[in-house]
Amino acid sequence: MPQIENDQELRGETILEAAGVKRVFGRGHNAVTALDQIQLAVPAGSMVALKGRSGSGKTTLLNILGALDEPTEGRVMLRGREITGLSESEKSRIRRTEIGLVFQSFGLIPLMSAYENVEFGLRVAGAPAKDNREAAERALERVGMKERMKHRPMELSGGEQQRVAIARAIAHQPSLLIADEPTAELDSKMGLQVMRVFRDLVSRSGMTVVMTTHDPGMMELADHVIALEDGKIVSSQTI
Repeated sequence: MPQIENDQELRGETILEAAGVKRVFGRGHNAVTALDQIQLAVPAGSMVALKGRSGSGKTTLLNILGALDEPTEGRVMLRGREITGLSESEKSRIRRTEIGLVFQSFGLIPLMSAYENVEFGLRVAGAPAKDNREAAERALERVGMKERMKHRPMELSGGEQQRVAIARAIAHQPSLLIADEPTAELDSKMGLQVMRVFRDLVSRSGMTVVMTTHDPGMMELADHVIALEDGKIVSSQTI
C-alpha cells in the first residue's frame, strides 16, 4: 500500500485509508469496473491531489472516500474507524461532523448572503443554533471572505463564491475536506486563489484535503499527487 510521508507534526498518522477498494457498476455483461483494488493511505495534515483522465475513476474514488458511495469490495477507514457498510443515517452523521465536501458547482443559495449560506449549512448539519454565528463568521474569515459576507452569490466572483462554498464546508471544523474539481469552473487566477485557501487550511489548521484536479498548475500546490488510470493507481508522487 503506498504510504505517503507527512513532514508535519502528525507525520506517520494515517487519517484516511482505502484497502482493497473495488467499485463495479452494473451486472453481468453490462458490468463496468470503475475502481480495482485501490490501496491508499493518506497522512493527516496533508493535501493530496488525485489526477487522471475522464473515466479514470478519480471521482468515484473521491465519492467512496467521502462516504457518498459504497465500494463493491474493500473498506475505507477514517481515523481508524471503518466507514464502509454503515447505514445511510450513520454515514450522513459522519459527513455532517467529520468531513467537509466541496464540488465543482458552488451550490450556493442565490437569495442568501454569503453568511446566510454558511449559517444555513450549519443548521442543516444540526449544529447548536447559539454557536452558529461565531462558527460561520470564523469560517468566512479563514477563507478571506468575512468582509464580503453580506453579499449574495450574484454579487461575488466565481472564486469568491467557491471560497464561500469552502467556508460552508469547513464551518463545522471537519478533520477531512473532500473536494471534487474545485477549480474546474474558474479561470487560472481564481483557481490559484482557491488552491491557496486549501494550502492555508492544511498549513495553519492541520486539516487534510483530498481533491481531484486535471490542472497541472494546481497539482504543484499539493503535497502528494496520485495518478489513476482505468480504475487503478499507477503512480504516487510527493511534491
